[in-house]
Amino acid sequence: MLNAMTTSFVARLRARDPNAWFELWEIFGPVLEAQLSKWGKGRIGNETVRDLSQETLAALSDSIDRFDPSKGARFSTWLLAIAKHTLGDEIDRRMAQKRGSGKRASSLDEAWMTASAAVSPGADYEAAVFRAKVTAAIRAVEKECDFQDFAIFQMRVLDGRSGKDVANDLGTSEPTVSRRLAKVRTALRGRLAEIISTYSFTEEELSEPSRNGLVLDPNKPDDALFDEAIAEIYHTDAQQRRAGLSATD
Repeated sequence: MLNAMTTSFVARLRARDPNAWFELWEIFGPVLEAQLSKWGKGRIGNETVRDLSQETLAALSDSIDRFDPSKGARFSTWLLAIAKHTLGDEIDRRMAQKRGSGKRASSLDEAWMTASAAVSPGADYEAAVFRAKVTAAIRAVEKECDFQDFAIFQMRVLDGRSGKDVANDLGTSEPTVSRRLAKVRTALRGRLAEIISTYSFTEEELSEPSRNGLVLDPNKPDDALFDEAIAEIYHTDAQQRRAGLSATD
């Protein structure tokens, strides 16, 4: 059964809520662009990749009323199947142009709505989708938190600096650094729980944080493991996005 936050998000998409579509693009657009570029194998350029990514969301808009998440498909499978369909249409159109003939756009095969190994995305793609959710939570917390609080989180967790070094740089005490870091960490746990719940359609997706060292239960914190996992995921995501941009230049 879908949780209330996921059900609410799907309802917003079906209602054509522009903010919901913007959120979708902001979080998953870069992942789609990277996957489309990989599939294109040099046959499509950077601008075409961006166009196809936006067309993917347009196709998603057209099919959202037929989408039934209760059939067991992961959220990422939904996006990937439509992206693959969009890319296939573009390549078929180009081939038809070379032959001097037209080609009618194919209909979207909805077999991807069911949980099936035949349409399951690869592990690399699933990992990229999860990293995108984590990065989105970090961005959201950065906007919401006090500037210096997040700067402390940036230096301590994302930059890997010691509490003593950060305290010396900011002219404050280590206990103050720890206290302000804890505030951001708590906010990040909350945001992560919200984002994971919103964009997860299966129990497997909901368990991804704990499998990646991110314990979101504030009553069972392992702060050191959480910080280490956050830093690793954040830097891997940034590296993969840079690599994706380089591949399409």
